[in-house]
Order: sequence, then C-alpha cells, then structure tokens
Amino acid sequence: MSCSIDPHVIEDTILFHGHNCPGLSIGIRASEMALQSLGRQKGDQLTVVAETDMCAVDAIQFLTGCTLGKGNLIHRDYGKVAFSFFDPLGQRAVRLTLKAGCFGPGREEMRSLMKKSQAAMFSAQEKERLVTLRQDQIREIMTKELTDLFELTELDQSPPKGAKILDSHECSSCKESTMESRVRLYDGQTYCIPCFELIDQKK
Repeated sequence: MSCSIDPHVIEDTILFHGHNCPGLSIGIRASEMALQSLGRQKGDQLTVVAETDMCAVDAIQFLTGCTLGKGNLIHRDYGKVAFSFFDPLGQRAVRLTLKAGCFGPGREEMRSLMKKSQAAMFSAQEKERLVTLRQDQIREIMTKELTDLFELTELDQSPPKGAKILDSHECSSCKESTMESRVRLYDGQTYCIPCFELIDQKK
C-alpha cells in the first residue's frame, strides 16, 4: 500500500526537513499509521514521545503539529526507532516500533557506503551507487504496507505530564538565568549545567 498522505504534504515535509531520505520516510509512515489508528489529524491535541533523534522526528513534528517548544513532542534518548502517540481526548495511546528487516535487500550495502562516504577515499561510482540505494530505500518504505514496517502496540498509560512553570536562578559563574530544575549545587553555589561540568572536571 502506497502512502496515503497527499503528495503535496509530503513535499512540504521534505522542504521542512531540508532533504529527502529513508529516515524522513520512516517518520512520514509512522505519522500516517498513528493518525489513522487514533482517528486524528494534524493540529489535534496529541503528545508524541520519540525514542530517537533521527530524521523521522522532523516528519512527525511536521505532520502531527507536535513540537518541542509546545511541550507535546518529548525526546527520550533511548536510541530506538520507536514512537508513542498519546490522544488524551480519545483516551488512547499507541507505540510504534520499526520492524527488523523491513528495509529490503540493499540496506547493508547502503549502510556500508554511508560509513565509507565519511572517508577521503570515496569514489564517484560509490557516491552514485549510494544515491541509487537511498532512492530505492525511500521507495521501499513509502510503498510498503504499514503493518510490514511497524509493530503497533496499544498503551494503557496516560501521556507524560506537561511542562511546569518553575523559578529561575542565576548561575554563580556565567550569571545566566537557569531553570531551577536544571541547576546544580556545588560548594554552596548555584551553577548551570555547563558551568557545573567545567568545575567538576577540575576536581
């Protein structure tokens, strides 16, 4: 089944991210599956928890309207291609995890060439091959059945709590205002995290 999202919206998603890539395609299809499953659309009151910081998160942000700044897109640095979508109005939540082996036969070759592309010795032929493999990968992801891409699990839990309004404190070193939940105390002084880490390294 090809992606059901309007091609113009997909183009806008690519423009938002800056380029097209397999990772962005994963986010497009994850958004499609979650919104279909929850019966929701962009702008509805949703909360998303992303367990990765890969390109897919940009697609999810654009297609759901959830953002870091609004506090309804939450990043948890687990290194997993997994996304949880919470619908507080419908009182439902789903977690999507990418299935192993969903990329097709060219995945390992593409990964090998991507690693090699960071080295000085990367031929024009290898570069052209990598472009071809990436396009093949995008096409594979965008045309697969959603159930072949993701494992969908219903979650029996409430969405994470929203951001709290907290006081700020001046860092004793840089004098910048820092939210109280992020300050560190050292030798009776209050520090922001970067300044605290500098002091801690000098021990």
